[in-house]
Amino acid sequence: MKEVVITFLCMAILLYFLLGGADFGAGIIELFTSTKNRSRTRKTMYHAIGPVWEANHMWLIIAIVILFVGFPFIYTTMSVYLHIPLAIMLIGIIARGTAFVFRHYDAVKDDMQWLYNRIFRYSSFVTALFLGIIAGSLISGHIDAQATDFYTAYISGWLNWFSVAVGFFTVSLCGFLAAIYLIGETTETHDKRRFIKKAMFMNVAAVVFGAMVFVAAQRDKIPLIDWVFKSHVGLSAIILASLSLMLLWYLLIKGKTKVLRLLAGFQVTMILLAISYAHFPNFIRLKSGDSISLLETAGPDKTIYSLGLALLLGSVLILPFLGYLFYKFQKKEE
Repeated sequence: MKEVVITFLCMAILLYFLLGGADFGAGIIELFTSTKNRSRTRKTMYHAIGPVWEANHMWLIIAIVILFVGFPFIYTTMSVYLHIPLAIMLIGIIARGTAFVFRHYDAVKDDMQWLYNRIFRYSSFVTALFLGIIAGSLISGHIDAQATDFYTAYISGWLNWFSVAVGFFTVSLCGFLAAIYLIGETTETHDKRRFIKKAMFMNVAAVVFGAMVFVAAQRDKIPLIDWVFKSHVGLSAIILASLSLMLLWYLLIKGKTKVLRLLAGFQVTMILLAISYAHFPNFIRLKSGDSISLLETAGPDKTIYSLGLALLLGSVLILPFLGYLFYKFQKKEE
């Protein structure tokens, strides 16, 4: 049952990045859109994420519950040593959601709309940035469980070149996903061209920041190159991601948009697989050289069994309805 729980954890993290990350990316796209086109972008975005933006946070909740119940030592370590970036990310999620509701569902459109718009755009950027910083911190080996001062214990573990580079890489990936998803949400030729240009811009940014991640890894002595290129799975994932990228660009240039979402999701999945496979099931790398493993720090067998059973039953009851929710609200009007 332990393997079942870990599988659900990995899937929840992946789906939150692909779906919730695309929601953050919508705000990032709006941030980098000219003032004259922001209202058109906003209208398309409302149609795309308006009905389902709350449902996407379900994956984050599932991941947190799994860690809290099934892997309390990992949950505690994250909560203690990464409490600052975690708090900033959660504040960003709350601010973004509040601003989205006020500017979209408010019955009275008053003079505060400019503030709601800015909060939505900048909190989307900040949330995606710190989501990446947290992810980078977990594998960076900068977390010092033996620290005796505030800076070493609570700052240097996440405020380092590698984690920040991963943060900006995450921002560009979220923007890329959002741009790709938005292409299929509009029938206007002008808007399609705009979103295609945004997708290309964000893809180039992802390549640049991805290179910065490798440079920062070398600087911080993180064996990222070994994880990616000396593992058969990692190398295969990078090759598949590169091939899917070339196909995606070809389809973008040709204006064919039917399978773009699947290709973008596949590409990001392969990137995450390439980075994480070599050190799995280690979830956190510490400065001491030790790692905290999912297999070695799992809770009692009875707890894991009950958690796994709840996840299996919940998926049978919830996933079909969640799929119907996406289908119903994303279905084009006749």
